[in-house]
Amino acid sequence: MRRHFEFKRVSGALAVIMTFGLLLTGKDASAQSRGIFVPYSTAGFGVGTSSYFGDFAPYRRHVASVFNMMRWSIGGNYTRHFTPRLAARASFIYGRIAGDDYIMNRRPKYETNIFYARNLHFRNDLKEFSVQGIFKLIPDNRSYDRRPQFGAYLFAGVALTAHNPKALDSLNGDWVKLQPLGTEGQGNEGYAKPYSLVQFAVPVGIGLRYKINQRFDVSVELGFRKTFTDYLDDAHGNYADPAVFADNPLALALSNRSTERVAVRKGADRTGSLVKFLQVNYQVETNDPFAALPATGFAAPGTQRGNSPTLTDNYLFGMIHLNYMLPSQIKCPPLK
Repeated sequence: MRRHFEFKRVSGALAVIMTFGLLLTGKDASAQSRGIFVPYSTAGFGVGTSSYFGDFAPYRRHVASVFNMMRWSIGGNYTRHFTPRLAARASFIYGRIAGDDYIMNRRPKYETNIFYARNLHFRNDLKEFSVQGIFKLIPDNRSYDRRPQFGAYLFAGVALTAHNPKALDSLNGDWVKLQPLGTEGQGNEGYAKPYSLVQFAVPVGIGLRYKINQRFDVSVELGFRKTFTDYLDDAHGNYADPAVFADNPLALALSNRSTERVAVRKGADRTGSLVKFLQVNYQVETNDPFAALPATGFAAPGTQRGNSPTLTDNYLFGMIHLNYMLPSQIKCPPLK
């Protein structure tokens, strides 16, 4: 009788211990058995493209603005999936945007417009950190290993972007930082303050996901960034008085490039097209358009340098991500 009682007591204790252990270590499995969604996390790495919309790439020519000066992007992210439909993501993307008046307007249809004559260009390497919310149009099943084969989702959030526009110096071939030069007179008396090199942005976009296996997904995303600056391309306001740059010849040269004979990024001669520009816009007949252009008042102090002073510059990322499903439990090594 006593032995039977002890056996029952030990059995009861073991049952309590096993139940407690299952509650601690088998939480996910228990939730799955009851049909409850188990939160999970992913880590992703992506590569892709970047495009820019602004003073050198207008929305009215959206196809050309997306593809003519398309550049690269690379990034990584961590995503936590809280419910079958909702997730949150922290992301870092390093990408380059660029614009060039010559490249965008070298076709005969556009070479007589003011943007061809302006002859400005830039490139800007962006470093963006963002936090985004994700809404899954196709909900997950109970756990990451039972997620649907295909998925689609929307995302939106807030981003902080560091940028630094540069232009190519035609004399020595170096890429020069433009913000310190104050190409529109910034920082001088009577002009605006230098613009900030750190800006807020609002990312919004859509993505498609495909399940490779239990641990890996591949996703394709298109994400638009709405910014609150018109200086990603260093062009916003008016041409400054050349006297402002009396002690800085480099700033003078890069503030107004309309009389440069060569489009420096492509090494293309602009003479013939600029002759047409003067004929169409000013009815001026000349064989030396670079001497005649300043006399027309084009690019004179106080005239418009940026063509969208009431609009901001924005950019677009198109990326392919490889996503890894992080284990939902941390397994401890066995004790020796």
